[in-house]
Amino acid sequence: MKITKTTAPKAKYTDTSKLGFGKYFTDHMLVMEYENGAWGEPEICPYAPFSMPPATNLLHYGQGIFEGAKAYRTEDGKITVFRIDDNFARMNRSATRMCMPTIDADVVKSALFELLRLEQDWIPTAPGTALYIRPTMIADEEMLGVHASKRYKFFIILSPVGSYYANGLEPTKILVEEHLVRAAIGGTGEAKCMGNYACSLMGGEYANRKGYDQALWLDAAEHKYVEEVGSMNMFFVISDTVVTPALVGSILPGITRDSALQVLRKYGYRVEERRIGMDEIVAAYDNGQLKEAFGTGTAAVISPVGVIGFRGKDMVINGGKMGEITAFLYDKITGIQSERCADEFGWVTEVK
Repeated sequence: MKITKTTAPKAKYTDTSKLGFGKYFTDHMLVMEYENGAWGEPEICPYAPFSMPPATNLLHYGQGIFEGAKAYRTEDGKITVFRIDDNFARMNRSATRMCMPTIDADVVKSALFELLRLEQDWIPTAPGTALYIRPTMIADEEMLGVHASKRYKFFIILSPVGSYYANGLEPTKILVEEHLVRAAIGGTGEAKCMGNYACSLMGGEYANRKGYDQALWLDAAEHKYVEEVGSMNMFFVISDTVVTPALVGSILPGITRDSALQVLRKYGYRVEERRIGMDEIVAAYDNGQLKEAFGTGTAAVISPVGVIGFRGKDMVINGGKMGEITAFLYDKITGIQSERCADEFGWVTEVK
């Protein structure tokens, strides 16, 4: 593959405690073009802006998808990635839903590994840090008219990251959104497309103005059943059971969500995937049975939820502190990612 190295390397971060999320980007990126019904060869080139005409399909009709994964540097110096095959499989499902071409996952993974080897000095090693991987595909045809593009651009950029939330593992506050809708069954909620995130912004803004971190979305038909937070799948510990909303077509099938479910089941926890209404959540809270709540996602991994705001009432969960099951999952999944814990599931791949 063609590799063009930068002649002007960036100054790297010096304080990992100030990395935040998505603020810094490495020197190089991977780019691949699609036209005439086929993908060209992937190429590594210096990180730089794209140039596109004002009539580019993406800018008018939003035909774009993306993924999120992470690479790590282990204590013995290896570079590893977590469940990257699942990311590329989900990207192809999103592409199909959005009338976009699928990628050859093996070709792209090989090219990604080349990029990671080139950028390995950017991988932070402090606890809770990683090199975030953002594969993206956009429509790249210069033509107006509501139809699927005939040209596409696929690219991967890398970003050294710390905690997704400013307060790290401090429990977040989420506000139930009862009026706006993120996604409906039959829509694009289960695809990782750009529009899903654009339409969630207003709910997040409302929540922020009222002192909450994120909005908790309900179903589009009845505004009754819990779906997901803007950047996380949701879990609740009710009595002795861990409950998460079922994947009914309007919820993103999160890879960290699936990881949490597999870990919980392997270690003997009682787990249910089903529809769960806010009336059940409120009743469980009032009865003292709502023990924990947490979100899962690539960016935050496991994020404890300390407060759920609903109809003017704040439900403070587990005294506003991280619960036992939440802590277990965080330690186990991040332990597998960093190789502090044995990978019993075959999720970690070494970049050789």
